[in-house]
Amino acid sequence: MNALTAEFLGTMLLILMGGGVVANVVLKGTKGNGGGWIVITTAWALGVFIGVTVAGPYSGAHLNPAVSIALAIAGKFAWANVMPYIGAQMLGAAAGAFLVWLSYKDHFDQTEDKGAKLAVFSTGPAIRNYTVNFICEVIGTFALVFVILFFTGAQIEGPSATPIGLGSLGALPVTLLVWVIGLSLGGTTGYAINPARDLGPRIMHAILPIKEKGSNDWAYSWVPVLAPIVGGALAAAAFMYLV
Repeated sequence: MNALTAEFLGTMLLILMGGGVVANVVLKGTKGNGGGWIVITTAWALGVFIGVTVAGPYSGAHLNPAVSIALAIAGKFAWANVMPYIGAQMLGAAAGAFLVWLSYKDHFDQTEDKGAKLAVFSTGPAIRNYTVNFICEVIGTFALVFVILFFTGAQIEGPSATPIGLGSLGALPVTLLVWVIGLSLGGTTGYAINPARDLGPRIMHAILPIKEKGSNDWAYSWVPVLAPIVGGALAAAAFMYLV
């Protein structure tokens, strides 16, 4: 399997599990309806475990444009590979969101709450304050990427043809990292901490024939795209300064 296929599949599985648990908790008539925040954060973390395990040996398992960009800034990943990785991640996220919709279509049809339907696909703030929301996503992504950079090794190396990332051996550590970020920092914005995780599924919400769906909330959509990139870049800069 080539690296781009691995990024596509890993991100697809991540969103299938992550979006799937949100659907199970918030949509009407599901077995898991009302399961709560711990159920959501746990399944998102385990979705990361699955995605990293599948993609790790082939692509380094970035599964996140902010991670790919940060690794390139830190000299651990070739800049020429960044955009192809991001493209594969975006497509994988969109495919995962489509599969969630397909799996839960009957429950989408029965759910009147338009906000709940959107929440299956994308994040939104608990309190809408764009400046604070942006800062929250920066902080969450900084924590994610800063620790990931230490997972990948303290010594900064030049970019190579071999993708550097978490790999399958990093699946459990990054699972715990994503879990604690969700539990500790996710209550403000839903912790996108990944542009592909939010933008790809949000686009699918816009184009899928979801019964009586509401707004795509494009007014907020720039926050979970730009803030994680900023947070990841700051983490890479801090890592390079400290190590």
